[in-house]
Amino acid sequence: MAELLKFYQSKPNLKLLKKAAHVLEQGGLIIYPTDTVYALGCLSNNIDGLQRLANIKQIKLDKAPLSFFMRNFSDLSNYVRPLDNSTFKLLKRSLPGPYTFILPCLKLKKPFERRRSIGIRMAHHPILEALMDLVTAPLITSSLHDEDEILDYTTDPTSIYEYWENNIDLMLEDGFGGNIPSTVVDLCGTEPQLVREGKGDLNIL
Repeated sequence: MAELLKFYQSKPNLKLLKKAAHVLEQGGLIIYPTDTVYALGCLSNNIDGLQRLANIKQIKLDKAPLSFFMRNFSDLSNYVRPLDNSTFKLLKRSLPGPYTFILPCLKLKKPFERRRSIGIRMAHHPILEALMDLVTAPLITSSLHDEDEILDYTTDPTSIYEYWENNIDLMLEDGFGGNIPSTVVDLCGTEPQLVREGKGDLNIL
């Protein structure tokens, strides 16, 4: 059964966050709050965690629509190809924020070596931002949404915990979550392409 760590008013608690970071470094799966909806994730450099995520979500890691949660733009440069000026300006005025940008990626290590592009996020949420400072790699994040379930983007943390507690190691609870996912924009072509309208304002495009 997963452990539930409660936060209050989005205030980072270093003791709890260190515990979460340790779980992630050991290959754990956690649910955590973001600036959009609660998300499921593990460390991008931990094969055990990645395989667990793939098994639970029944996905292939080299093809599934997963996102890398980056700490900052320095992290970004380790995973995506050099950005042209217009793309860089778009990212700078949008991030951190409720957007997922799909970008051409560098040659990545297994199990992502076949990917030509990746989704990247930098969330504006104090708990997640503080957690990212304690781990050794970006988080791989997957939506809690299941096409076969009525739950959809559940906002109630108690319901989320009860549904997932036997499949994860830890949940970071920060009250009710949002019910609108991130806005997804594909930046792999010559012009930005809207993939999904979400919480992020489209006026940035």
